[in-house]
Amino acid sequence: MDKQEMSVPVLSRGKHRNPRKGACFMEFASYLAGEPWSDHPACTNALLAGVARDVNDCTTDAGRTRLAPLIPSVIGLTPDDPHVVPRIAAVCIQQALPVVSQERQYILAVALLVGERHLAELDGRPLDSMEPASQAALDSVPAAAKWARTFTARAHRGHPDYGRRTAPRAVSCAVEGISQACVSNPDDRLVDLLSATIAEAKRWMPFPVVVEVARESAPAR
Repeated sequence: MDKQEMSVPVLSRGKHRNPRKGACFMEFASYLAGEPWSDHPACTNALLAGVARDVNDCTTDAGRTRLAPLIPSVIGLTPDDPHVVPRIAAVCIQQALPVVSQERQYILAVALLVGERHLAELDGRPLDSMEPASQAALDSVPAAAKWARTFTARAHRGHPDYGRRTAPRAVSCAVEGISQACVSNPDDRLVDLLSATIAEAKRWMPFPVVVEVARESAPAR
């Protein structure tokens, strides 16, 4: 197979030992960035990379081809602003809450409230204040929101593991929930979610991202 035929990556689920075994979204990102082959490359914010891996694995084979054009856009997105993790998690949860199963709604509502508390602390707002999009998402699931508020009021307010555990788990729960939801267009929703989280990460970059693709074509298999 010549280079021209391989210029558009063919994505598949899971982690791959090398390009001959296939590639996921972030593995191709590592290759294009000139990094060692990995689904956890340094060229992308860790939580955003997690969103990309989850979307890659939860999208259908037919829908996954639509993810390929987004790969270059995650290269170089490594903002370190403390808003980034709760904001990316919030974007995922906001899109998932209205459509996921009731069990997931309770989990995600808690994660959203905890993340909003982090954002309120960062912005110097009252801890019970909410960003409008998060408030609207909670309003769409009143039973879960009520339970989550009671639960978080009793929980430890520091949540030291939010960035390391809570946010990544919430992102995975949101993506998986959308893929399994009783909606007609889960692939569309997942592509939109990944695009939205990429845009959110870009908001927190201290300067515009200039993508330098290390290789113009995918590796031969």
